[in-house]
Amino acid sequence: MQFWPRKRAKKEHARIRSHVSIKEAVPLGFAGYKAGMTHVVLTDNKATSKTKGQDLVWPVTIIECPAMKVAAIRFYSFSPTLHVITDHFSPKLDKELHRRISKSKKQPKEIPAEFDDLTIMMYTTPKATGIGKKKPELFEVALGGKKEEKLEKAKELLGKEVNAGDVFKEGQLLDTHSITTGRGFQGPVKRMGIGLRSHKSEKSRRAAVLGPWKGQGHVMYRVAHAGQTGYHTRTEYNKWLLKIAKPEDVTVKGGFINYGIPKNACLIIKGSVPGPKKRLIKITYATRPDHTVPKEAPSIEKISLHSPQGT
Repeated sequence: MQFWPRKRAKKEHARIRSHVSIKEAVPLGFAGYKAGMTHVVLTDNKATSKTKGQDLVWPVTIIECPAMKVAAIRFYSFSPTLHVITDHFSPKLDKELHRRISKSKKQPKEIPAEFDDLTIMMYTTPKATGIGKKKPELFEVALGGKKEEKLEKAKELLGKEVNAGDVFKEGQLLDTHSITTGRGFQGPVKRMGIGLRSHKSEKSRRAAVLGPWKGQGHVMYRVAHAGQTGYHTRTEYNKWLLKIAKPEDVTVKGGFINYGIPKNACLIIKGSVPGPKKRLIKITYATRPDHTVPKEAPSIEKISLHSPQGT
């Protein structure tokens, strides 16, 4: 019941529903492409940890983050309800952006005299990677600070490049928003994790035992049935950013399987991140940070560059 309904996501990149509020006027999100996983050897720096000062081996995810560009400023009004007033586009946009939106929508418009809030519209530059993609993703990113500070920062960034190092700092906690790997139509054993019935059971062996789930005169929707598995929107909280590394420092021998060799700055994030290789991962400031995690990044002694193919 944690995730319901289990249906396919509408888009290949996740929707961000909320941002944290901070005093500093900076973009509160970024995006990158998942390259793969490896492991690192680092020194534990958590004060209350039993292994403080010892070297630990942790699995990490590598996310390639080419520079993003600010396409427009989006203005909002809160009366009578939250709605978009206008989008002020930059006159300088990459030609690849026409693959995402029509030319008429990119015409610069005047900045409204009165508004209640604003965000910036940022788009990715996948052509800078080696994944063989040209069509950029375009989505909103919130800004920190007060309304006047947001406007000044948005004007400053309009039409310019923004790097991952301008948004995040090493040792910071982040939230990841992504779409999981699609598995298609699967049965209840794989989809819901129910056990197999006895080999002497009548009729089905892999179906759920209804029992009280049909006492209401119909089969309840919570019964483990077959259906869509994977390709779901998932948000994972408090992912620890260990390092913003150069591509040559994290590229494994022979390149990452199904991805290749990164060409841009990469985020080294502790643990796994949902989604297959090459999928866009949206990353935002942590909305519910764990204050027991140190604010300083641990010292990484070694990043494993061993080939996953054994070559």
